[in-house]
Amino acid sequence: MGKFVYSFSEGSKDMRSLLGGKGANLAEMTRIGLPVPYGFTVTTEACTRYYEENQMIGEDIIGEIYEKLAELEAVTEKKFGDKENPLLVSVRSGSVFSMPGMMDTILNLGLNDETVESLAKLTENDRFAYDSYRRFIQMFGDVVLEIPKSEFDVIFDGQKEKVGAAFDVDLTTDDLKEIIVGYKALVKKAVGRDFPQEPKDQLMEAIKAVFRSWNNDRAILYRKLNRISDKLGTAVNVQSMVFGNMGDTSGTGVAFTRDPATGNNQLYGEFLVNAQGEDVVAGIRTPKPIAEMAEAFPEVYKDFERIAEILEKHYKDMQDMEFTVERGKLFMLQTRAAKRTAVSAIKVAVDMVDEGLITKETAVERIDPAQIDQLLHPTFDTKAEKTAEVLAKGLPASPGAATGKIYFTASDAEAAVESGEKAILVRQETSPEDLAGMVAAEGILTARGGMTSHAAVVARGMGKCCVAGCSEIIVDESGKTLTIGDDRLEEGDYISLNGSTGTVYRGQIATVQPELSGDFGMIMSWADEIRKLKVRTNADNPKDAAQALAFGAEGIGLCRTEHMFFEEERIPAIRQMILAETEEERRTALAKLLPFQKSDFKGMYEVMEDKPVTIRLLDPPLHEFLPQTEEDTRELAAHTGIPYEKLAQAASELHEFNPMLGHRGCRLAVTYPEIAEMQTRAIMEAAIEVAAEKGVDIVPEIMIPLVGSKAEIADVKATVVKTADACREEAGSQMKYHIGTMIEVPRAALTADEIAEEAEFFSFGTNDLTQMTFGFSRDDTGKLIKEYVDKGILLDDPFQTIDQDGVGLLVQMAVEKGRQTRPNIKLGICGEHGGDPRSIEFCHRTGLDYVSCSPYRVPIARIAAAQAAIKDVEK
Repeated sequence: MGKFVYSFSEGSKDMRSLLGGKGANLAEMTRIGLPVPYGFTVTTEACTRYYEENQMIGEDIIGEIYEKLAELEAVTEKKFGDKENPLLVSVRSGSVFSMPGMMDTILNLGLNDETVESLAKLTENDRFAYDSYRRFIQMFGDVVLEIPKSEFDVIFDGQKEKVGAAFDVDLTTDDLKEIIVGYKALVKKAVGRDFPQEPKDQLMEAIKAVFRSWNNDRAILYRKLNRISDKLGTAVNVQSMVFGNMGDTSGTGVAFTRDPATGNNQLYGEFLVNAQGEDVVAGIRTPKPIAEMAEAFPEVYKDFERIAEILEKHYKDMQDMEFTVERGKLFMLQTRAAKRTAVSAIKVAVDMVDEGLITKETAVERIDPAQIDQLLHPTFDTKAEKTAEVLAKGLPASPGAATGKIYFTASDAEAAVESGEKAILVRQETSPEDLAGMVAAEGILTARGGMTSHAAVVARGMGKCCVAGCSEIIVDESGKTLTIGDDRLEEGDYISLNGSTGTVYRGQIATVQPELSGDFGMIMSWADEIRKLKVRTNADNPKDAAQALAFGAEGIGLCRTEHMFFEEERIPAIRQMILAETEEERRTALAKLLPFQKSDFKGMYEVMEDKPVTIRLLDPPLHEFLPQTEEDTRELAAHTGIPYEKLAQAASELHEFNPMLGHRGCRLAVTYPEIAEMQTRAIMEAAIEVAAEKGVDIVPEIMIPLVGSKAEIADVKATVVKTADACREEAGSQMKYHIGTMIEVPRAALTADEIAEEAEFFSFGTNDLTQMTFGFSRDDTGKLIKEYVDKGILLDDPFQTIDQDGVGLLVQMAVEKGRQTRPNIKLGICGEHGGDPRSIEFCHRTGLDYVSCSPYRVPIARIAAAQAAIKDVEK
């Protein structure tokens, strides 16, 4: 059998998969000589065994735990359960990947009715000893015995109210003893037995509880959100206790080596005097800025600054550290790569390259492509914000701007968002149970908690706007009201949050688009140097095209022409064309549409100039352009003079039971070639005119959609070539053009070698390819797919991340077959997957030339393409 328990002195940061992130880093800090309270780690493999063996810990593992416990006793010169000099430990989870606030912790384990008296004598501090004992009973009761924390809070808050204590520290030793009596009575009532007094029993029950917490609801949800495997398990770290609640020479804190919100190179964090670690992160007391620690503990602060610098240089990354000061001595309890906002991530990455700590490739690798989204969305309009009514001011816990209706529970916020509302989650303080509501909400507002509270840390990691520790507000969660001075707001009222300033406003505030420059521009330029994939955009109008260019797009991979027909002045002509009974009538209607289409395409070419533009011929079923209601049909009859009965009959004849597999795409151009003629003429005339006006070289790319066979594309291509060549001849132009197709029918992928004889480029329309391969209707199966993902039948929604085993196999096949026939064929993707980082990595590996995505996903695609290239090299 393998080894299941390691002392801190036996591990290193490279043993993360076995020791978990926390255990590996505790071992590493021990290895490099930092002041870490000694302890040991029960491995992730032990957790896996626990689940394999029906939630039992094997005798061999128990034996190893007791061996390491004896070693810990020898190192600390204390003994577990000893009446003279008791050893107390903390028990903490430690998964392979950081899961802040998702797992459970127990402090002061080893205390009982006898050892609490020993601790009081040893420290000559009765209050400290009984404060530690009441904390232990509450944590153990919550985590191990699964008694809701709120039931302990009722007893604790009741005693504070009874004696008139404003803060926890105002409670006396006698008060704490009374609370302990109440806690123990609660335990007996809830579980039918006394609170356990044997320390070894406490330890084993705590280890089991941490293993169990790997599968609690919030941990499962966090893993799902962050794509962390359920099979990894969590390690358990058992560490000798150090106490920050031993009076005014003690304290505890959380700090970052740089500002996690802005990236500024200065220590950032908070600490509390006379407190234990959970007090800081739980938001129970509002802590002080870390800089003030220089006044409270000047020598300790200098030592902490030195250690912070050592850790950052050692790990070559910004660190998130937990520490405790016990009677003037500093102890390090944790270090890990810090969660950070997109702004901070970019600044830290660029600064660390300048400082010589990391390479450009490492800097690009550290940017979470999805996080870039934080930088690309609107902020409050400055003028509107200046005139908005300020309700309150809290801590700027996570930057950004959010407007929405207030809701007081996670479930209410979720329900509101599901019904189409924008929600702001308002809580006294958040806890891990609120995660689903935090995910759904636009922003989060809390009355309690600091910059490193649960709300702040989780919001920053998700890129959510958050204002925390807003002490001016009174939150009545049960009554669903928010009171600020004389103002009273109720559920459903609008507020706005500025997470960068901590300001809370009444009502909604207008927003403006962000500007990207500086460090962002630098990191994107490095990404562009590294990536192999080109990045284009999906855009149907000049405004979107210009926005995409500003974000770094290198062309247009998909211009949908049908979007241009729905404007009010154009819809009558397209309807006239659809309702025409002869080719001549159709051509008359199409002649009215030609100037509109040509104008549209000129606008696109004027923005894009010589950059490639792929324009797709008309794709949707014709019935989509017809009126959908009787009222609209009668209005059209009045406008066109066509009898209502005739219009209604035409709409009925065009109705299809399964239109997405019906008369659409290239099938329209096969049956009505005059549509393809008009669109080709509009494309070519627009390109020729703009090329002459601007003096640029334009090569139109005309895409024939929904092709399933060589014969189909050949038929439509003949029409396109004949029209394009006629346009060139009329204009006396030698303009080149390319004709290609969208691979979105599985048969097209299977016969791509034949289709490539006619097509000069393939653009993979993975939305329809996914729909047809799975047999899912993407418009009707959203709820079903969510259930499939929740049950693990599907790992991801295949419409968001490409299904590599099925749809991806068709793409790979089409790439290989296409290149066999036409080695220089241009290959791209224009489905929604073109902006998904994991799908982009697949596109890189498959050898596509470019990805195309919506304008706001262009920077995300640029970063993701660079990261895919780096991974490729690292292999």
